[in-house]
Amino acid sequence: MTVDLLHNAVRAYAWGSRTAIAELLGREVPTPHPEAELWMGAHPGDPSRVVGPDGEYRSLLDMLTDDPEGQLGTRHADRWGSRLPFLLKVLAADEPLSLQAHPSAEQAANGFAAEDAAGVPMDSPVRNYKDPSAKPELICALTEFHALAGFREPERTVALLRSLDAPDFAPYAELLAAQPDASGLRALFTTLITLPQTALGMLLPQVLDACVLHVKEHGEFDLECRTILELGEAYPGDAGVLAALLLNRLVLQPGEAIYLPAGNLHAYLHGTGVEILANSDNVLRCGLTPKHVDVPELMRVLDFRCGDMPVQSGVRTSPGLWAYRTGCPEFELSRIEVGPSASAEVRVDHSGPQILLCTRGRARLSTGRESLVLERGQSVWLPAQDPAVVVTADVDTQLFRATPGVE
Repeated sequence: MTVDLLHNAVRAYAWGSRTAIAELLGREVPTPHPEAELWMGAHPGDPSRVVGPDGEYRSLLDMLTDDPEGQLGTRHADRWGSRLPFLLKVLAADEPLSLQAHPSAEQAANGFAAEDAAGVPMDSPVRNYKDPSAKPELICALTEFHALAGFREPERTVALLRSLDAPDFAPYAELLAAQPDASGLRALFTTLITLPQTALGMLLPQVLDACVLHVKEHGEFDLECRTILELGEAYPGDAGVLAALLLNRLVLQPGEAIYLPAGNLHAYLHGTGVEILANSDNVLRCGLTPKHVDVPELMRVLDFRCGDMPVQSGVRTSPGLWAYRTGCPEFELSRIEVGPSASAEVRVDHSGPQILLCTRGRARLSTGRESLVLERGQSVWLPAQDPAVVVTADVDTQLFRATPGVE
C-alpha cells in the first residue's frame, strides 16, 4: 500500500450526539459538546489527512491536486479533475436536522451562476448555492435510524389529515382530497409553507392539540403524530412542522439505506448512520431551522412525485460485499461483512479511489506484499494506483466502502 490511515475531522453541531462518534472512535463518553459528523474525504472545508509511513500528516486535498491521475485514476481524473466527487460521513443525530432538499446538477449550475451575477457574497447567509454541483446523498443505518423523506401517497396523507380533529385544518385536508396527486401536493405544500405568521400561530396549536389526542387514543398515525409533536416542541411556530405532515415517516434498521436524489424533501430525526454524498454544500432549507429559507427557489427544486420511499439492504455483488445502488456518478456505497460468521475473506478490486471505514470488529487489509490492521472507527484511503486489497478478520467485522459511482 502507498498510504496508511486517515485522520478525519469531527464536526460539532447542536443536533449531534455526545456518545455515538466518540464510542466509534474509542474515546471517552460523554463528550463535552455534541459531535454530529465524522468527515472522510477531500472536502475543502475539512479535508482528511493521510498518515504516511513516516508518521507525517498530509492533506488528502493536496495529494489529489498534486497527482490527480495517480490518486483518482485516468478515467475519474478526466471527469472530475483533481476533485474527489464524494464525501463519506458518519452522521450521529440526537435531535432533528433541518427540513431540506438539494438541487440537480443543472439547477445548481444555473443557481450558482445567477447568484454570482447578482453579486451575492459566497459567505452571505442568504446565499443558496455555494458551488455549481449537485448533492445527491444516501444514508445507511448503523443504529435504528429515523427520518422523514419524500412525499407520502396523497390518499394516505388525506387520511392522516382527516384523522386530526382540528376544525381550522379541515379545509387543508380537503384541498388535497380534491386533487390527490403531485399537483395537489404542490398546492397544499405551497399553502402551508407560505402561511402568514398570524395564521400559522392560530393553526399550528390546533394541529398539535389534535396530535396529542390522536396519540392518547392510539390512532392509526401514532408515529407520525408523535413526530409532529416532537418537531413542534423543538421548533415552535415553524411552518416546517406542518410541511412534515406530508412526508413519509421512516424507521431504518441497521444495514438499511435510503437514497435521496435531487429534489427529495427530507429531514433526519434521530440515529447514527453512514452517509455518502456528492462533494457539494448546496442545501435549500424548508423549515425546522433558524437559517435562511428561500421559498421560491425551494419550489423550483422540489420534486413532488409521491409514494413510499424505497429502502435498500444492498445488492450482493460478490462474497461478503453488498452494494447500495443509486445510479448517480458521484458515489457508490458498499458494505463488507467478513469474519468467522461471514465470508472468510473479501477481495476488493477497484479501478478508482476508495475509502474503507471499519464500523465493527477489526480487519486486516492485505495486498500480498503489505498489510494493515484497521480497527473500529479507523479509515484508510486507497488510491487508484494501489493494487487490489484482500480483507480478512478474526472477529466478525463490518466495513463500508466509498467509491465513485458505477457508470
